[in-house]
Amino acid sequence: MPSCCQLGISERRFFRATVSPILLTVLCLTSTCATNAQESPKNSKQILISQSPAPPLTGVASSGNQISLNGRTLPGTWLQRPGKSGQVTTHLSDGAFRQLIGVNFLNSSNSAKQPIQWFSSVTKPLVLTAKLLGSYRYLDISNFAQTSGWEIRTNGNTLVIATPKTQVTNIVQSQQLSDASVNPLQQARILVDLDRPTPWQVAQGAAIAKPQIPSSDPDTPTLKPTTPPNREWTITLDGIADPVLIERYTPQPPAAPPALLPNLLKQLLPVAPTQPIPPAPDPLIQKVEVVKNQTIISLSVPFGLSPQVSTVANPNRLIIDIRPDPLEVRDITWAPGLRWRQNYVNLGTERFPVVWLEVDLRKFGLTLKPMWASPNGLAGTAPLIQTAQRYLAVAGINGGYFNRNNKLPLGAIRRDNQWLSGPILNRGAIAWNDSGQFYFGRLTLEESLITANNQRLPILFLNSGYIQSGIARYTPAWGATYTPLTDNEIILVVQKDQITQQLPGGKVGGTAVPIPQDGYLLTLRANAASAASQLPIGSTVNISSSTTPTDFSRYPHIIGAGPLLIQNRQIVLDAKAEKFSNAFIAEKAIRSGICTTATGTLMIAAVHNRAGGYGPTLAEHAQLMQQMGCVDALNLDGGSSTSLYLGGQLLDRSPSTAARVHNGIGIFLKPR
Repeated sequence: MPSCCQLGISERRFFRATVSPILLTVLCLTSTCATNAQESPKNSKQILISQSPAPPLTGVASSGNQISLNGRTLPGTWLQRPGKSGQVTTHLSDGAFRQLIGVNFLNSSNSAKQPIQWFSSVTKPLVLTAKLLGSYRYLDISNFAQTSGWEIRTNGNTLVIATPKTQVTNIVQSQQLSDASVNPLQQARILVDLDRPTPWQVAQGAAIAKPQIPSSDPDTPTLKPTTPPNREWTITLDGIADPVLIERYTPQPPAAPPALLPNLLKQLLPVAPTQPIPPAPDPLIQKVEVVKNQTIISLSVPFGLSPQVSTVANPNRLIIDIRPDPLEVRDITWAPGLRWRQNYVNLGTERFPVVWLEVDLRKFGLTLKPMWASPNGLAGTAPLIQTAQRYLAVAGINGGYFNRNNKLPLGAIRRDNQWLSGPILNRGAIAWNDSGQFYFGRLTLEESLITANNQRLPILFLNSGYIQSGIARYTPAWGATYTPLTDNEIILVVQKDQITQQLPGGKVGGTAVPIPQDGYLLTLRANAASAASQLPIGSTVNISSSTTPTDFSRYPHIIGAGPLLIQNRQIVLDAKAEKFSNAFIAEKAIRSGICTTATGTLMIAAVHNRAGGYGPTLAEHAQLMQQMGCVDALNLDGGSSTSLYLGGQLLDRSPSTAARVHNGIGIFLKPR
C-alpha cells in the first residue's frame, strides 16, 4: 500500500487548471472552531468541530465573502464601515486585494499601515490603513478605488466592483528564449501596454507535455527530451486586447507529418547514422485570447524559470520578467507579533527562495494549535487554505504525513492534551504549550493494555493509518465508526473499562463497527489475534500511557512529521533512523519546516525550488534552517503538500498547485 509515510513526501501530478487559482480558494465566514477536550489515560472523548458562525464584527455596516469583479463572482472577504458625512468606507481582506487586483505589497514595520504599488511609484507609495478583524486583515480601499475610477456597490453578501474599460494596446517580447539545454537560465521580458491601470492575476498551471515528433528518417530513433518539460503560466488582465495582438499570437495548426518509407538501400549499403534534429524551443508566448472581457496571455516557461510581474505608470504597463529568481523580498509586519518575510537564502553557490512567518507567541492573543481536515473524524483531506478558514486561523502551515489513498494520518496529532493520532517509527515531532514554550525530539508513545490479572499487552498504534501486525486502538476521535484496514482482524469493543464485545473484522473495508463514546475499540491484527483468548467479554481492562522522551507528556499540543533537523543549534538529521526511504533522503523537493530561534520566536517556512533547479535535499534543508537562525527545527510534509497560509491566501504558491493535506498547524489571534 503506497503511502506518504513510506515515500516521506507528498508529491502529485497536476492537471491543467481550467480556472484561475483564486477560484479554488474557498473563503468562508461561516466557520467552525475546535472545542477544548481532555483525555484521561483510560478513555478518549471525541473532539468535535462545532458548526458555529464567526464572531460578529463590531462597527461594521455590511460584510460578505463574495466579490463580483466586472461581472465575475469570486471568493473574497470584505466589509463596509460608517464613515464621515454619512459615507461608508470599503475594506477588502489583503489576500483578496493582492490576488484579485494584482497589487504589490511593499515592506512595512507597522501592521496598521500597508504601503502598496499598483501602476504607481515605488518610492512614493500609496499607504492604506489596515485593521485586523476576525481572522483577516482588512485594507481601506475607499480612496484607492475612487482615484482608480471604480464603481462599488453591495448586493447582499457580494461586493460588486466595476473597473473602467481597458484596452491592451501592445504586447512585446524583448527576447526569445533559446533551447533550455543550451542556455537553461536565459532571461526574457514581456511588456504589456495598457491605456489605463486594470486588475490582473498571474497563475501557475501544469507541466506542458510535448508531443513526440517522429524523425524524418524512420530508421532513426525519436529524440527523447533531456530537460524537464516547460510549465504553463497565465497572465489574466481585465481588458480587451487589440485584434492585431490576438492574431499575432494565435498559434498556427501543426503541419501534418510526412508519410515516411524505410530506406531499403540502408539494408544493403553501410550508411552513416543520421543525427536526430532536436525540436525547436517553444515560443514563450503561446497564445493571446479574449474571454469574457479579459485578455489571457498563456506562457510556456522553461523549467528553472518563473515570471516576475510588476507594473509601472506613464505609460501604464505590465512588465513580465522570466527569471530564475523571481521571488521578491518581503518584510511585512502583518499583526503584532506576526511577521511575513520572504527572501533568497544562499547555500554555497545555490540560492533557495524561502517564504516564512515569524511568530512571537508571547504577544497577547497569539496561540498555536493543530488542525485537521475533517470535522467528523480523522479520515479526510482538504486544501490547507480551506482547513485554516474553517478553524478561523489567521495563518498556518501543512503538518505531518498521511496516506493519500485512504486519507488517514501517519503521525502524531495531539491537541488540548488529547491524542488524536499516535506517533509512528520514532519520528521527529514538535510539542508546545499555550505559553509559547516548545520541545523538539523523536517521539514514541508507549501504551499498554492492563488486564485484571495485571498482564500487560503492548498497544502499538493509536488512531493511526500506519497498519502493521499487533494491537491498535481507535477512539471516538477517529470518527463514529471503524472499518477494518486489514483482513481477519479481531475487534474488541471496550466501554467503561470493560470488554463488551468480540467481533470478527472480516475482509478489509467490510462492515463498519461503531466506536463507543464511553470507550474505544481494540483491533488485533495478524499474530496479535491470539491475544483475544486472554481478553474475554466482561473482563476489565485499563490503559497506561507514556511518551519517550517523557518531556513530551508535559505539552498539550504535538504534531509529528520528520525527520528532526536541528536540536540545540546542531544538525541532528538521521532520516534512516526515522525509517525514511533512501529515495526520499536523496530527493530534491519543495520542503516545509518549523523551528524556534534564540529569541524564542517561532518560524514556519516554505522552501521552494532553487534558482534554476529543484528544491533542497533533507541535508540542504537542515543547513538552510540552521542558517536562518533555528535553534531547534523539524521537517514537515513537503512537495505539493507545502502550503504557507496567511489571512485568506497562500503566500508561497498558486492554490491550484497545492495538494490536499490531512493536517496542519494553525496560528490564531484572539479578539482584543
